[in-house]
Amino acid sequence: MIEIGLTGGIGSGKSTVADMLVERGAVLIDADRIVRELQEPGAPVFEAMVERWGPGIVADDGSLDRAAVAGIVFADEDELKAINDIVHPAVAEAMQKRRDELKETDSVVVFDIPLLVRPDDGEEGSAVQDRYSHLQGIIVVDIDPDLAVDRLVTHRGFDADDARGRIAKQASREARRAVADVVIDNSGDLDSLGPQIDAAWEWATSLA
Repeated sequence: MIEIGLTGGIGSGKSTVADMLVERGAVLIDADRIVRELQEPGAPVFEAMVERWGPGIVADDGSLDRAAVAGIVFADEDELKAINDIVHPAVAEAMQKRRDELKETDSVVVFDIPLLVRPDDGEEGSAVQDRYSHLQGIIVVDIDPDLAVDRLVTHRGFDADDARGRIAKQASREARRAVADVVIDNSGDLDSLGPQIDAAWEWATSLA
């Protein structure tokens, strides 16, 4: 098994890159999708969040009101830590289980991890290497923060100030690039992205 980390800031188009790698043969383990599964009504993570923040984070249909959660946690460091303490261990356990299921295969496994690089990791990348020592390489999807804000506003309905605030709370662009083995520039269109994905896939498969 070849294990590759994939990361990028909010609005970078990381999910598009992940899907294009899957089209080329990668097996994707997506942290965000795992989070959504763990936050389904009735799941332990969902129940723990409702216990912490009450019924105000539950939508009319019984699902998690993600906008309500975001409004609570992104404005308060203590609440952000609280949700991380609830969610991160469960996500790590689920990702490890899926990794174990694949470890005897010859698959190229891409771990899509938004917080692969954390804001307090610094610029040198040693913390990332310690935390993800099993990875054989890291792909970073890179984009200018102003363009990321524009895409979040245009395509995902974000308020511009909210988008900038979320970007500011993530690791810096420089910190992500510092740990990258491959940097994918996603400032252009899909036509410019395709050849970069081909090159990244060729690199990933060569690691065997």
